[in-house]
Amino acid sequence: MQWLMKFRVLWGIHKSCHGFLPAPRHLRCQFLSGAEAPRWNDHDTPEEFNFASGVLDYWTQMEKEGKRGPNPALWWVNDQGDEVKWSFREMTDLTRRAANVFTQTGGLRQGDHLALILPRVPEWWLVTVGCIRTGIVFTPGTTLMKAKDILYRLQVSKAKGIITTDTLAPEVDSVASECPALKIKFLVSDHSREGWLDFRSLIKSASSDHTCVKSKTMDPMAIFFTSGTSGLPKMAKHNQGLALRSSFPSCRKLLQLKTSDVFWCLSDPGWILAVLASMFEAWTAGSTVFIHHLPRFDPNVIVQTLSKYPITQCLAAPSVFRMILQQDFTSLRFPTLEHTCAGGEALLPEEQEQWRRQTGVLLYQVYGQSETGITCGILRGMKIKPGSMGKAIPPFDVQIIDDKGDVLPPNTEGNIGIRIKPTKPIGLFMCYQDDPVKTAETECGDFYNTGDRATMDAEGYIWFLGRSDDVINASGYRIGPTEVENALAEHPAVAESAVVSSPDPIRGEVVKAFVVLTPQFLSRDRDQLTKELQEHVKSVTAPYKYPRKVEFVPELPKTITGKIKRNELRKKEFGQL
Repeated sequence: MQWLMKFRVLWGIHKSCHGFLPAPRHLRCQFLSGAEAPRWNDHDTPEEFNFASGVLDYWTQMEKEGKRGPNPALWWVNDQGDEVKWSFREMTDLTRRAANVFTQTGGLRQGDHLALILPRVPEWWLVTVGCIRTGIVFTPGTTLMKAKDILYRLQVSKAKGIITTDTLAPEVDSVASECPALKIKFLVSDHSREGWLDFRSLIKSASSDHTCVKSKTMDPMAIFFTSGTSGLPKMAKHNQGLALRSSFPSCRKLLQLKTSDVFWCLSDPGWILAVLASMFEAWTAGSTVFIHHLPRFDPNVIVQTLSKYPITQCLAAPSVFRMILQQDFTSLRFPTLEHTCAGGEALLPEEQEQWRRQTGVLLYQVYGQSETGITCGILRGMKIKPGSMGKAIPPFDVQIIDDKGDVLPPNTEGNIGIRIKPTKPIGLFMCYQDDPVKTAETECGDFYNTGDRATMDAEGYIWFLGRSDDVINASGYRIGPTEVENALAEHPAVAESAVVSSPDPIRGEVVKAFVVLTPQFLSRDRDQLTKELQEHVKSVTAPYKYPRKVEFVPELPKTITGKIKRNELRKKEFGQL
């Protein structure tokens, strides 16, 4: 940690007088209507693009010219009182050093894969941007992984390098002999370990003289492992266009970030949302990326952080907001917070309203996948329809389609599709790495089929229903698990639930709910509570959707990214496990 302090910025944070500055010069292609700065049109595809040289280094130049306020580019804190602030100039310097470490010391080259398994530490940002500078393809992963998870990812990705902490290094060493492609291991730690290179020491001694690769927009940039809710995780491969999309006007309207904003995204660094929000979206706008180390989600720490630091925007999973609302805080009024957004799972209308009532801040919603990035959302200032994920964000043309790829009329249940013909939009994944069969299966007529079920109203607002393989067909009725789970969540006894189909001799399938109880209901009679929950669901949604079977469980099976494994529960019900 001491080496980080060397690069601390001594100034404090305050509101900058700057709003939107012009977009980076090479992003200026066409003048848009009005007084907006010229930038790429939503549907432009430049031949070359590199986020490091085109965006990060642009803001470095703005700092040198005195055209950006004193806010740092990155502001990191932890519970021990440590604090790191880096300007864009320092980020440019440090990420050039990181690039040299990977290529000169590690021997990695453009196109090689580097497994990135770090917690919320400043080095995560040095690694990602350092990889982009060199054309090395980074593959993020959560630190919640165990040895078998790491083995699978190293083998299928054929990663030549890995960077992690001393917590996971023993897990890596236990499987490294089974990973023939793995040649180099970097350690982020204050301690040394045999067989590992000390990343912090190497950064200190590395040269900051580095020439960024001239990457094509279609060159590979990152691989994100899918959540693996229905099988082994797939490798969603993205090109440089994923970062370019954050420069498009429609994407900037989602959060409407400014250079004066201090933006906190609580996503796990192993997920695509962390890359999108905590790097591309924020730094494209010249905003400050705020990070709390946050080894575990603690609502008290999150509330204290929002109260203590001048955070203006916050993005997190609905479960984070839910945890905060379930606590008995005397006040949830945060002095600088202006905008909040939830993404990653379904958000209940009741939670949106409760958050607004207690904080005075609206809670917006976004939707996306590892394959797509942010697909749709409620743009800041747009009308919120409670429970809706919002509208499609260009250049994505999102429609509700049937299994043949035909567009369905409004308010009809179907698959969420993104149009890929005649032109595949910037920001959509390239393919599933080394799996052309799975890649081809996602194509449905002129669309990429997300595998998620939803409806769309006449105004283009989308309502999520669940994964296509999660939909329950009971007595001729099609029931999305999210609808039932949302209804159950309104009952004070339910901390969490998962709804799946269960075999029935008469109806073929019925709705079954696995329920995790809140502490105050653990001693209640289970038969009585089952009836109470069933009647509750009947009272708040269509009666045919109520769970005919209820099983109380201490916890739900989840992927390492925190998503419920409904497929595992369903297989158990049908005797397939």
